[in-house]
Amino acid sequence: MDVSPARTPTTRLLAVLVAVLCLTVPLSGCDGPTGSGEPSGTEKPSAETGRDTARSVTDALQSDYQRVIKDVLPSVVQIQGSRDLGSGVVFDDKGHIVTNAHVVADDRTFRVTTAGSEQTLTARLVSSYPDQDLAVVKLDTVPRGLRPAVFGDSEKVEVGQIVLAMGSPFGLSSSVTQGIVSATGRTVSEGNGNGGTGATIADMVQTSAAINPGNSGGALVNLDSEVIGIPTLAATDPQLGGSAAPGIGFAIPASTVKTIAGQIVQYGRVVRSGRAALQITGRTVVDAGFQPAGVAVVEVQGGGAADRAGIRAGDVIVRVGGTDITTITSLSEALATAKPGQRVQVTYLRDGAEKTVEVTLGEQ
Repeated sequence: MDVSPARTPTTRLLAVLVAVLCLTVPLSGCDGPTGSGEPSGTEKPSAETGRDTARSVTDALQSDYQRVIKDVLPSVVQIQGSRDLGSGVVFDDKGHIVTNAHVVADDRTFRVTTAGSEQTLTARLVSSYPDQDLAVVKLDTVPRGLRPAVFGDSEKVEVGQIVLAMGSPFGLSSSVTQGIVSATGRTVSEGNGNGGTGATIADMVQTSAAINPGNSGGALVNLDSEVIGIPTLAATDPQLGGSAAPGIGFAIPASTVKTIAGQIVQYGRVVRSGRAALQITGRTVVDAGFQPAGVAVVEVQGGGAADRAGIRAGDVIVRVGGTDITTITSLSEALATAKPGQRVQVTYLRDGAEKTVEVTLGEQ
């Protein structure tokens, strides 16, 4: 594939858009050599010419969509467990497939169908990492021509980029939806219901591309045919009875996917999560009005971050840095964007007295 700057989809599209503007708005700065607003020795462009050029813009974009689908869809598979159905992305040519932890759930073997194929393959779980809602399964037999996906650079993802979501929503394999990157850097907590792992995940990509049940574990793809994220969940709207909120979906960024899946493939498990932790076991406590009021420390890991700072079982954590802590989820969200080794102020209650200590965060 030619990736020279003059031939990229974005450059081609911009060039055509400029042509449209020059043809339909001749007085807006697209003057010819004479500076008269109209090229010398040529006729004024007609409305029909403008429509033809606009049509070429649409054709070019459609061509880009079709090229991306042709490039990436063969790398997106359908995964069927004993109860759940989802999607996966081919990670390498050895048959490793990355998906969501909530797709594999408690299963160990799966039926996998590749795009455009009626053949059902068997895969087995390599390892699941619910804290980041990621898992890797491996095909027992690697079919000829299995095509690994190309994962992009999460740092280059920008709001407004056109993206395609590929997967098997509601079991409809090889489905594609279109949208844009709506936001980056979102910290999102999954619920424990509806198959969610309860994970809190940082730096997620928000997209307007439709994310439905079955899309989980599939691919969010840019127009350079790169996977920039793994669609994981859609926002829910309490006013709609907890159903999915249209146009608000989230994907785990490609950098996280490569880090976690790469370790699982290499070591069979995650050895370095890169996630900061207080290294405690805790539970949400409520006040006299039955409102969440903090996180009670149930157990402290010996020699861990909290232990070194003097935090003990029975303490109630109420603040991390400038963030009030009321629940386990809020504690996870406060730590989600932090890094191991970072120092934070932790405020807790002990015997009715408030204390604040500096904690050097450990790794989860």
